[in-house]
Amino acid sequence: MHLNAEGPAEIWLKLENLQPIGSFKLRGAGNAMGLADPDRLAKGVYTASAGNMAQGVAWNARRRGVPCTVVVPDNAPQNKLDAIARLGATAVKLPYARWWQVLEEHGYPGIEGLFIHPVSDPAVMAGNGTIALEILEDLPDVDTVIVPFGGGGLSCGIAAGLRALRPRAKVFASEVDTAAPFAASLAAGKPVRVEHTPSFVDGIGGRSMLPEMWPLASSLLAGSIVVSVEEAAAALRLLAERNRVVAEGAGATSLAAALKRSPDSGKTVAVISGGNIDPSKLARILHGEPP
Repeated sequence: MHLNAEGPAEIWLKLENLQPIGSFKLRGAGNAMGLADPDRLAKGVYTASAGNMAQGVAWNARRRGVPCTVVVPDNAPQNKLDAIARLGATAVKLPYARWWQVLEEHGYPGIEGLFIHPVSDPAVMAGNGTIALEILEDLPDVDTVIVPFGGGGLSCGIAAGLRALRPRAKVFASEVDTAAPFAASLAAGKPVRVEHTPSFVDGIGGRSMLPEMWPLASSLLAGSIVVSVEEAAAALRLLAERNRVVAEGAGATSLAAALKRSPDSGKTVAVISGGNIDPSKLARILHGEPP
């Protein structure tokens, strides 16, 4: 969809918020489960997620008739917890630091089944890469793609697909300044930890780069564009007012980043990664209140 507003370049929107679960996470979770050993899958699946990957795994688990457990941080938005319950999964809450440790350790003691890592599982990244195929179907001469950066699984999957089929296209991460580990790691030349400040942009912004993602992200991505919380909120309002698109905070950062780019960016695609925003937060942002 073309952005119905003037921008520094020709901006297009890849609307992953229109997936059945409201985010792109359906793709990677479905691919990982489709490639898994059936005997292992029968014991159930689990993941660690603030909400969207949880829904992706739960949706696919329900479709396949296998049990699903989700390890969530204790600050996970209630609307995402409600969605997890609707999809039939069991949520296990942990303090944020311990939850992040599950991502680093690729599992949590005491939970049976196949652990599907939301970021660094190769099958998950390959599933995410199908977005690149769809972008090229509709916009074969794309120049720039901007992707919200949580852990790098989405951006690296898309970048890998474009590297194979349109290597001249550049892929940038979009991050929010309340936690921008990829930008900080690029500046340091290695994975580093950063301060994490909670905000309405809850789908991205970890405390660090996962070490296993650093080689991929640093080689596949052209850089990171960091936006403020206010810029993300303004982009979210613009999407709603001009294109009638509801994005969550993370999903709006790609458009916020695209609006900061120079005119020589060419044809630019902002991947709107999800739309699972708490309605009360959305209402405040649409009214122009500080998010």
